Amino acid sequence: MIPSLDPSQSKSPNSTSTHSLQGWVQGLRGNNHVQFLQLRTEGKIYQVVAEKEFLGEEIFKQVKGLPQETSLTVFGIAQANEKAPGGEELFLHSFTLVGESHQYPITPKEHGPDFLHNHRHLWLRSKRQLAIQRVRSELSFAIREFFRNDGYTLIDTPILTGSIGESAGTLFSTEYFDLGQAYLAQTGQLYLETAAFAHSKVYCFGPTFRAEKSKTRRHLTEFWMLEAETAFLGQEGNLDLQERFVKAVLRTTIERTGEDLKALDRDPAPLLEQLGKPFPRVDYGEAIRILQTAGEGITWGEDINSDREQILTTHFGTAIFIQNFPRAIKAFYMKQNPDDPNTVLSADLIAPDGIGEIIGGSEREESYEKIVERLKEEGLPPEDYSWYLDLRKYGSVPHAGFGMGLERVIAWVCGLSHIRECIPYPRMIYRLSP
Repeated sequence: MIPSLDPSQSKSPNSTSTHSLQGWVQGLRGNNHVQFLQLRTEGKIYQVVAEKEFLGEEIFKQVKGLPQETSLTVFGIAQANEKAPGGEELFLHSFTLVGESHQYPITPKEHGPDFLHNHRHLWLRSKRQLAIQRVRSELSFAIREFFRNDGYTLIDTPILTGSIGESAGTLFSTEYFDLGQAYLAQTGQLYLETAAFAHSKVYCFGPTFRAEKSKTRRHLTEFWMLEAETAFLGQEGNLDLQERFVKAVLRTTIERTGEDLKALDRDPAPLLEQLGKPFPRVDYGEAIRILQTAGEGITWGEDINSDREQILTTHFGTAIFIQNFPRAIKAFYMKQNPDDPNTVLSADLIAPDGIGEIIGGSEREESYEKIVERLKEEGLPPEDYSWYLDLRKYGSVPHAGFGMGLERVIAWVCGLSHIRECIPYPRMIYRLSP
């Protein structure tokens, strides 16, 4: 429905009341008798029909000459038109100029990625970005909705921290007054675990930072991550939760963003079909054997890169969990596998279509002695983690959690080839502005 500045006015397609819209000129097309003005307001595009016979020569000429991104208030009658965006259009009676626009730099011609990134503050107005950011908004809401409905408490974890959650080699650091080095959080997990011992079921959702010198289409140095921690939960229950969560929020997002996915030429049917299947739970050792059979020169103990993840998801025809990774290549807080001490009770959820890992999770080690042992193996001073170790001293319980990167999931939903499109202002090793 075409919105109106006056909420008391009827919005019926058959109404003869005057509607008013405030927005920006997205584009114009037509001829010497009628112009179709695309007006962007509230992140959506509405069609405004300007007829010369009705408006007169002078006003019609003014409409025809409106530059791209001129801001306007337009007045007219809403009328049904199934060919118009949203099935309605506004028959223009008059308009008022609000703000001029001269030589808008992003024209309808093709522009390279560097140019578009340099003008990201303007590129956000494009139809493609409008659709992507609406999908992002709906997905973010669906995530919060899922956890609220499931009885989880939102915990806001710190961005500045003195503790290392992942690899020390991927930390952004800064001087913190007289206290030495502080780091931008790679994860909220350690703090989230403390809250799980208070609220049992908790989650956080916010920006995280990884100083990875990677130029792949799947990496950002700043991205948003959903993390959840659940007390009295083991590995299998954690995987059940992850699968239920991913399927629920993706289905909800697809249901709410049909027009946006259509604008992106994304047919959601294949994705929905994948979501209808169970996600296979593949042991790391089995994954290595499948890759070796496929001709990959990989041995047990190596991490599985993105190309090999693609081989595995193609093999199974859907997203898969790879579980029980080697202990040596995983973080200190992951629980040692009681059936195989060389592995940990961890799992990565790998999405198909080249998206790769979207979730990493594990059952957490609840033993004080084993956590201290792993910290020492990693060269991390246990005294810096005294607050975290307290969890294992005062009522330790089995618990598990996971983290999901938002932008990779957006790329999966939207069918995008590069993660830089999935966040308003992407931060990569070669880009810090605008």
